[in-house]
Amino acid sequence: MADDQQLWSYAEVAAHLGISVGAARNRRNRGTLPAPDDTSIPDRPRWKPSTFRDWKPIGQGHRSDLRTRTATDTSS
Repeated sequence: MADDQQLWSYAEVAAHLGISVGAARNRRNRGTLPAPDDTSIPDRPRWKPSTFRDWKPIGQGHRSDLRTRTATDTSS
């Protein structure tokens, strides 16, 4: 199945983010997850994997001011 046809439930989203299913549900309720791509089934939102490809979580626990270390950073 192509990436655009596959849809993730809370379980796949949680596994991708490394959090519990309950935490994924809480994040959606707080509005800190991307909008679902499919809401045709009540109480069962689903997302395309591509929705999370470039998405970065914001809020508690995510430091957007940090950068990855490069080879020049480690030489000092």
